[in-house]
Amino acid sequence: MDHALNYRVLMVAPTSFFADYGCHVRILEEAQILQKLGHSVTIAAYHNGGPVDGLDIRRTLPIPWRQGYEVGSSRHKVAFDALLGLKLVELLARGRFDVIHAHLHEGALMGLVLGRLFRRPVLFDFQGSMTAEMLDHRFLRRDSPFHRLLTGLETWIDRRAPIILTSSSQAQRLLVEEFGCAPARVRTLLDAVNTDAFRPASSYPAAELAALRRSLGIPAGRRVIVYLGLLAEYQGTGLLLEALRHIVTQRQDVHLLLMGFPNEAVYRLRAEQLGVAEHVTFTGRVPYQQAPAYLALGDVAVSAKLSLTEGAGKLLNYMACALPTVSFDTPVAREYLGYDGLFATRGDPVSLAEQLARGLFPPADAPDAYAQMGLRLRQRAVQSFGWEKAGQQILDTYRELTGRAAPALAASVQPWPARSSSRR
Repeated sequence: MDHALNYRVLMVAPTSFFADYGCHVRILEEAQILQKLGHSVTIAAYHNGGPVDGLDIRRTLPIPWRQGYEVGSSRHKVAFDALLGLKLVELLARGRFDVIHAHLHEGALMGLVLGRLFRRPVLFDFQGSMTAEMLDHRFLRRDSPFHRLLTGLETWIDRRAPIILTSSSQAQRLLVEEFGCAPARVRTLLDAVNTDAFRPASSYPAAELAALRRSLGIPAGRRVIVYLGLLAEYQGTGLLLEALRHIVTQRQDVHLLLMGFPNEAVYRLRAEQLGVAEHVTFTGRVPYQQAPAYLALGDVAVSAKLSLTEGAGKLLNYMACALPTVSFDTPVAREYLGYDGLFATRGDPVSLAEQLARGLFPPADAPDAYAQMGLRLRQRAVQSFGWEKAGQQILDTYRELTGRAAPALAASVQPWPARSSSRR
C-alpha cells in the first residue's frame, strides 16, 4: 500500500444516515473529526437519509416501497443491505481506499467479505449486540429458531473482525466474555461530544431561550425535564411517561420536553391515557444543529434507556450542556456520568420519578446542589470526552491495521464543519 498524504477511509453506515440520533451522531462526529485532522472520508449509506454539509455521502438505489427512515430492526433492511453491498463493490472497484471503517454488524459483515476480496483492512465500530437489539426491539424472540442462527452469525462477525472499537467498557467486556473475542483485538472508543456546540444555558441570550420556550408552548413557571432521542419502549419512553405521572400527582409545576421520533402518535396517546398530556410537549424530530438550544431549556435531563449493551451518547450531550442528569443505573451510564449522575433502579418508573424530582426540586438548604452537579458533568465532558482525543485513537487504529503511519497534518486542521440535517 502506497504512502498517501492522508488516510482514505470508506465508512460503511448501514442506516438512513443522517437522522439525528444515537449511532448516526457517532458516525457523523467520527467522520468530521477525521476530516478535521486532514483525512478523507467517504460514507456509504442507505438511499433514505438527510444530507450533511461537508460530508461525501454515497447512497444506494432507492426502494420504491420503502421511502421513510429505517430505525432499528426491520425486514426491509435485507433489501437495503443488498443494495448497500452493491454500492460498496462499486466504490471499492473505482476508488482507492486505505481502510474500511464499518459500523454496526451489517456493515462489519459487508466489510469483512469485501475487504478480503479487495484486500483492504477492516475496522469494526461496534455499537451494541445485534441480537440483543433485535430482542429489545421485539423483532426477534429468544425462543425463535432464528435466534440461535443470528447469534452464531453475530459471533462469527465479532471473532473475524481484526480490530473492534466499542462505545463502552461494558461492550468490551461483552465481546470478550460472551462472544469469545480476543481481548487484544477489542478496544474502547467512548462516544464523545462537541462541547463548543453543546453548551450551558448561561451561554445563550435569555431572550432567545424565552422565545423558544414560548414557541414550544411550555407554560411559565414550570420546571422542565428534557429528553432527546428515539421514542421507543427499549428507550424507556413509556416508563418516562409513567414517572412523569408520579411526579404530577405531587406537584403541577413540571413539564417534559420530549424530543424525538418515531412513534410520536403512540406516546401522545399514552400521555393522554396517563393523564399527563398537559405536561408534555412533543417536538418530533429535532435537527441535530438545533438540539443544543432545545436542551438549554431544561432544568434536568433524562435517559431511560434499558439496553445493557448499547452506548448512550445522549448522556454526553446532556453533560456538555451542564444539565443534572438522571439515568437508569447501567454500567454504561455509570461510565459516562461517574459520581455525578442521578441513578434510578433500572426499569422502575417510581425510582425514576424520585430521581427526577431530586434534580428538579433541590432542598431549600442546598438550592444550588444539582446545578453544581451539572457544572461538574460539563467539566467531565470537556476533559474526558472530546473528539480530538477520540480522533487520534481512531488514527492509531488505522495505523495498526494498515501497517503505515499517516504523516502529521497539524497545518491542515480546519474548524468544525457546519452541520446540516435538513430533511433524526
